[in-house]
Amino acid sequence: MPGINLAYRAMKWTTAVALFATLVLPLSARAETPALTCDTPLDLIRLANPLSHVAQKLAAHAPITIVAIGSSSTAGAGASSPAKNYPSQLAVELKRLFPTHSITVLNRGVGGEEVDDMLKRFDKAVVAAKPDLVLWQLGTNSVIRDQMFTDHGAAIRDGLNKIRSTGADVVLIDPQFAPKVIVKAEAEHMVELIATTAKVENVDLFRRFDVMKRWREADHMAFESFVSPDGLHMNDWSYACMAKGLGVAIAEAAQQPVMSAKAMAHLVP
Repeated sequence: MPGINLAYRAMKWTTAVALFATLVLPLSARAETPALTCDTPLDLIRLANPLSHVAQKLAAHAPITIVAIGSSSTAGAGASSPAKNYPSQLAVELKRLFPTHSITVLNRGVGGEEVDDMLKRFDKAVVAAKPDLVLWQLGTNSVIRDQMFTDHGAAIRDGLNKIRSTGADVVLIDPQFAPKVIVKAEAEHMVELIATTAKVENVDLFRRFDVMKRWREADHMAFESFVSPDGLHMNDWSYACMAKGLGVAIAEAAQQPVMSAKAMAHLVP
């Protein structure tokens, strides 16, 4: 019976090896593909100006309304569900940062719109909400359609004037750093135009383009890690990381000079 015993032991060994491989190899694969880390430096996301209106509401423990207006990357194209778009995840982040305050984030994004389209609905979508802070994402659709602004930012200034007439703070959000955007020759020009307008008009700018560019060039992340398969929109992870960075930026700008950058460092995701 030696032959049978040898065959039996061989079969047991083969089974044990197969079971070991089933249990261990997925762990090895996961070890080789570490989870993405959202570690955007505070200097890159810091807002240039204080959010004085939001600061007043925080000091008074009054409810705060934030309106996010923009196109498809505000509406949430590329996200797996409405809960994963950036305004929804920003609401969660602000609740974490300000657990004792009532903060509402309204999503007023409409896919495909350019600045002129947004301006036509500002009264209903923005002003009627009586916002304390407006986050205005713009510029991407004009770039990918090769329709650069010819008014040197006049339409943006019109929108800023409309927002400021409500007394609300405002943060501009520039285009995303994604394959279908950066392939356009005017992409960098649009980013510069928005930055220049923000500086001249003395309003804040969240530099989404530079944040995403850092993921690619400094963190060496593949576009597939933070851009949806369409090559244009963000995905769940990048919307979440954007929301975390924007939440920290809002918190710091609304509490300066009470909270220093050093004190805020532990909040950076």
